[in-house]
Amino acid sequence: MTVHIGAQPGDIAETVLLPGDPYRAKWAADTFLTDVKLVNEVRGMLGFTGMWKGNRVTIHGSGMGMPSLSIYVNELIKDYGAKTLIRIGSCGGMQDSVKVRDVIVAMTATTLSTPSRGIFKEMNFAPCADYGLLRAAADAAQAKGTATHVGGIYSSDVFYDERPDLTEQMTRHGILGVEMEAAELYNLAARHGRRALAVLTVSDHLLTGEALPSEDREKTFGDMVEIALEAAFA
Repeated sequence: MTVHIGAQPGDIAETVLLPGDPYRAKWAADTFLTDVKLVNEVRGMLGFTGMWKGNRVTIHGSGMGMPSLSIYVNELIKDYGAKTLIRIGSCGGMQDSVKVRDVIVAMTATTLSTPSRGIFKEMNFAPCADYGLLRAAADAAQAKGTATHVGGIYSSDVFYDERPDLTEQMTRHGILGVEMEAAELYNLAARHGRRALAVLTVSDHLLTGEALPSEDREKTFGDMVEIALEAAFA
């Protein structure tokens, strides 16, 4: 048990999927896992452990933004021995070729700042995904026939961005989509020798203004969860 996670020793699997929304964690656990056990509900941040095709998996909320994710990932790694951590969440599309409902597998995560900035000081560290997970996710998406893009994303500190010039430069440099957590996940995985990946569903588009209707989200997010699970145990 830690400050933010009430799980007992052994409650957390070595493979952890990390949606931002705790209720999306519950939906994913109820939909994809068997023998599900609630292992955390401290501060309303839900975590569940169960089985998927004979493999033990924890699905645990991370909250919104890199500071929140950093708290949970630090504790999951240091106190519970998590070894494979995959973010599953939504993002905004930033290229004409990226459509709403598509899946993005994040190879790198560009950012202005992360909770790790104080460690790196003047260095611009380039956080990236684990290649084995990245390749397995791309293969799983291709096998499912899911429209998928592999490349760089942008992890933003803010949701209500007032810097249109940043969006312009990210788009100009081929960034596929924007979200708020992956860069710090990749930093922490690199620091502690763990495997990490972000598999993201495009729920809205910064260029077109299109947004995924709420009633359509579960089916599309389901593809993302399946891709993440296949990648984790490839």
